[in-house]
Amino acid sequence: MSIAEQLEQMWVSCETIPAEHRLDQPIEQREYLINGELRNWSGPMQTVLSPIYLRAGSEVQPATIGRYPLLSREEALEAVQAAVRAYGQGQGYWPTLPVGERIKYVEEFARRMKERRTEVVRLLMWEIGKSYPDSAKEFDRTVEYIRDTIDALKELDRTSSRFTVAQGIIGQIRRAPLGVVLCMGPYNYPLNETFTTMIPALIMGNTVVFKPPKIGVLLHQPLLELFRDCFPPGVVNTVYGEGQVIIGPLLSSGLVDVLAFIGSCRVADLLKKQHPQPHRLRSVLGMDAKNAAIVLPSADLDLAVEECLLGSLSFNGQRCTAIKMIWVHRLIADDFISRFGAQLDKWKFGLPWNEGVRLTPLPEANKPQKMAELVADALQDGATLCNRDGGATSNSYYHPAVIYPVSPATRLYREEQFGPVVPVQNFLEIDEPIRYVVDSSYGQQVSLFGSDVDMLAELIDPLVNQVCRVNINSQCQRGPDIFPFTGRKDSAEGTLSVSDALRVFSIRTLVAAKDHELNKRLITDIVRTRQSNFLSTDFIL
Repeated sequence: MSIAEQLEQMWVSCETIPAEHRLDQPIEQREYLINGELRNWSGPMQTVLSPIYLRAGSEVQPATIGRYPLLSREEALEAVQAAVRAYGQGQGYWPTLPVGERIKYVEEFARRMKERRTEVVRLLMWEIGKSYPDSAKEFDRTVEYIRDTIDALKELDRTSSRFTVAQGIIGQIRRAPLGVVLCMGPYNYPLNETFTTMIPALIMGNTVVFKPPKIGVLLHQPLLELFRDCFPPGVVNTVYGEGQVIIGPLLSSGLVDVLAFIGSCRVADLLKKQHPQPHRLRSVLGMDAKNAAIVLPSADLDLAVEECLLGSLSFNGQRCTAIKMIWVHRLIADDFISRFGAQLDKWKFGLPWNEGVRLTPLPEANKPQKMAELVADALQDGATLCNRDGGATSNSYYHPAVIYPVSPATRLYREEQFGPVVPVQNFLEIDEPIRYVVDSSYGQQVSLFGSDVDMLAELIDPLVNQVCRVNINSQCQRGPDIFPFTGRKDSAEGTLSVSDALRVFSIRTLVAAKDHELNKRLITDIVRTRQSNFLSTDFIL
């Protein structure tokens, strides 16, 4: 069967979808959360179309998933003002609550969140086209991240529960919250990467205004009641709508203390400039990347192909950690490309719930056309399409295209494609791919494939000064979440891991006194009578 016939058969009628994955009816979300109250919106709404097309007779149209509110500037300002009141200049109930008590709130949220797994996973598939196993994994990983964050905070608090005496000064050093945090996650991991900033921000005592990504809004709807019920009023507030309408006023108000944003560096720069006092705005940013893989002559080709295939095309290449440029030594380039194409041909494409599917429709509007433009530009400059059916398109689906050789004159050489196009270039001298990494505007990760100890050792030292993670014989990736996740240059600001995130959303603060009898007696009495939540030797088990 030809690729055209297979693509034609990919789109099915609603009745043929397994009942457990079917959307019975579109979601009419009119609620938004401000100050502990789920308010009802009667204004304009945004219709959400799925990347999944459904067949009705001879017509094929994108499925309508539902609608969500397009709030105005007024609602956005109400949300941030509610967060400001809840923080109370650091004197509110939430920021002054003992760490152990904040942990209880978050534990209850995680417990109730697990009850909504089926709904959230189903919406992940329908909204962003992620396969069922990957959607389930994103949900489960998020719950695990919450548990790990709680454990990390307990460990951090245990370390802080003692006093330090140095140079005649008694001190206790703990971490205190920063204020109001604006959390904005990405569409490719709309649940997980949003929660990797929001949960540590909350558990450290900050209050939050949360805006879902433009794609991946409705999947948060099942969690709105949980935010309302599990946290004090004003601690979590949600805003929906056009970024220019609601985010600009939030930042220009000067009421946001921390910007947690995952997206492009271009948008991050625009956001930061809107704050009236940018030197006071803490930023936690995950941005662009153009991670390279370097396949050395000594590489195990089967292993290199497997890891590069996963690294470049998992979730259709829509990951900031994806391998977006592959450098292969000239001696093995033809063999590598042949094996890569053969393995890619085995990957199944289809709808997210199809068993064994690995390639799915793309959620961004016009993304197949953008991929086709990048490929056409490379082909015009002398590159070749190297895999069978590469670039075949049907509605929102774009079949991966392997392009070789990709010269410096092409857009693919420098631009982050963020989709199912795999650019490959050969090299003779190792200086070529190293220079590529050095000259890149981005500095997140690199993958090295080889078995020559001397060569690998020689490459590690210069590369760790260009990127923040060097992967040996494995794909670029974020996890495990206990590892630091960050980048140099235009790739990141701040570091996210389970423990690093707790630090990035807080600041070291201490209470200090000269070491003499009066102060020792005062400190002892305060600790013994537990009159202070900060000055304490309580130990969380």
